[in-house]
Order: sequence, then C-alpha cells, then structure tokens
Amino acid sequence: MNYRTLGRTGLKVSEIGMGCEGLIDKSFSQVKEFVDRMEALGVNCIDLYSPNPEMRSSLGRAMAGRRDKFILQSHLCSIWENGQYLRTRDIGKVKAGFEDMLRQLDTGHIDIGMIHYSDALSDWHGIVDGPVMTYAQELKEAGKIRCVGLSSHNPEVAQAAVDSGLIDVLMFSVNPCYDLQPANEDVEQLWADTAYEKELVNMDPQRQALYESCQRQGVGITVMKAFAGGELLGQNAIARVALTPFQCLHYALTRPGVASVMAGVKTVEELEQCAAYCAAPNSEKDYAAAFAAMPKISWVGHCMYCGHCAPCPQGIDVAAVTKLLNLTRAQGQVPETVREHYAALPRHAGECVACGACEGRCPFSVPIRENMKQAAQVFGL
Repeated sequence: MNYRTLGRTGLKVSEIGMGCEGLIDKSFSQVKEFVDRMEALGVNCIDLYSPNPEMRSSLGRAMAGRRDKFILQSHLCSIWENGQYLRTRDIGKVKAGFEDMLRQLDTGHIDIGMIHYSDALSDWHGIVDGPVMTYAQELKEAGKIRCVGLSSHNPEVAQAAVDSGLIDVLMFSVNPCYDLQPANEDVEQLWADTAYEKELVNMDPQRQALYESCQRQGVGITVMKAFAGGELLGQNAIARVALTPFQCLHYALTRPGVASVMAGVKTVEELEQCAAYCAAPNSEKDYAAAFAAMPKISWVGHCMYCGHCAPCPQGIDVAAVTKLLNLTRAQGQVPETVREHYAALPRHAGECVACGACEGRCPFSVPIRENMKQAAQVFGL
C-alpha cells in the first residue's frame, strides 16, 4: 500500500481508502472480516458518511485494540432518526449525533470531522455563519476531532470552503466524467444521460482550479464517487467507453491535492481488487487511450497527467513540471511551496532541448515544449 500526507493535517492516509457501503447491513463477523483485511492490506482510512448505529457499533467492536491503526473520516450533520439517515443543520441534533457517534464507535476522537454534504452556496453560508462551523471548531480545539472537513459535489461551494481557511479536508466527487460538468447545485445532473449527449471539451475550469487550490493551500482531498457509482464501468458506461477500476483510481489519484480514494466496495474481494492498484503495472492504470476513444468528449490541449510524455531524453518529469506550472497559472504568482517542490525535482524545464519526443507521444496534443519554455521562465530553472 502507498501512503500520502493528507494536506496540512499531517495524517498519513492510504491511497486506497474504504467507503462504508460494504459495512452497512452486515453482521459483526462480516464487519470484522473487512477490518481484518483492511489491516492486512494497509488500508487505513475509512469514510463513515452513514450514521447507521448497527454499522457503527459493529465497526467499533471490530476496531477494539487497534483503533490507532485506522483514520476515521466520520460525518457531522449526518444523523439517524426514525430508523433512517437524515442530514440536518439543527445544532442540537448535530451535537447529539456526534456524541452517539463516539459512543457507538467506542472512541474518544474522530480523525476527520466531515461536515456532511453541502452543494448549495446558501447552505455553505448557513454552515460557516451559523453554529455548525462554530461547533466543529470547538470539537477540534477540544481534541475530539483532529481536523475539519466538508463533503460536496459542487466545485463552487467547495472552492468557497477551501478559500475560507476553515476546512482542512475536502471530500469531493472526482472522476473523468463529472470533471467535465459545470458547477450545479443539483447533484443528479452529474450522472444524467442528457449531460453527456452534447459535445464536451476538456475539464470544467472551476474543477481544475479547485484541485489546484487544494494542493496550493494544503487542503487534502479524499475522493468519493471515483467510479461514478459504477457508471464508468461496464457496457452501459455514461461516457460510452468503459473504464476499468484501476483507470478510475489512477485518474483520481493523479489530480492535484488528492490523497486517498474512498472505494465504495461491497465485498472483501472488491476491496482486495482496489488495493491491488498500488502494485499494478502502469499499463493497467493507463487511461489515455480510453479517454481518447470517448465519443463527444475531447481533452485536446489539456494535460491529463497520464504520463505518456515519458520518458524524456533529458530525464525531465514532464507531468510533474506541468502540474506545478498549472498551480502557478491558477495563482497568478509562484507560491513558495510550489517553488520548493519545483526546485526539488531532479531535472528542470530549463534542461528541455525541445526535441518534441514528448509531444509525439501525447494523446491529447498538449503544447509541451511551450509549457517547458514557460516553466523555465516562471521558475528560473
């Protein structure tokens, strides 16, 4: 298993995390089997968006004696009422729900206190200007949560949250089809068939700017819906070209700011298949050819960080240089952290001899030589 630092939190999370879908409606022995296998595979991050009390209690029992081996991303404002899940901003219910969470999980703290599901700017303003954010910050100061997060599908809301400086972690829906769609408060538009009937060209600029802002500001991204609920896989894929789980995982993990993908697996076998991503050869992760074959969708001129430009005769990591260059473009200046990351690269854009080998291999016709020229000017190396 590979591990990444989750933004400025300092937490080391596994690239493959565990969504709680596979734990719901399972017996204690089945939940324990999941936890045993997660520990063996090195999967240490678990998202708990569901407030199902039986699931939480089973997970708490299964983690007994090894709680410190796992990073729990559990959701504030997600409560259990009348036998079903409910999202609420009622602060009394939020507080009671959090105490229930601690009791059911048999723990004294949550690693990531994720404010649950905000897709409307009006809702975000209600969170940040009301008692929910105040409560989250109080929990952080008291050590009951280690960091504050927000889950969203809307890049406009997510950007506002990142820019506020109040969240440390963003849980966001990241996959190559959703990334084509503009901001919308109606989440169902992300998977509507009509959204993919028109010509789509390149990633939505707000989404790209969001990922770059997260990396620049140290807000770690945990990914949901990497497979679009399975709609990127199989014969009925919404992009009309089926992707493999490894391709979906690799796409998400190559976006700026991303630390871990919460895989919504239903079985231990599916968890093992996702964990196998880390040891898979690059040929099984490569998504470029599949993307290029998608009808009505084009990424021409847009670097997808797919790595097809390699190897550079000069040893330049072209994808890494381009990612750092894009961060400076989004900021309009060179942040010190970006300059340091660039300086740490073993080879720099100034060493490019403009041979064009990279451009000949790029599936998306990116003007790489021009990018290298600009990077050398921007960074002075």
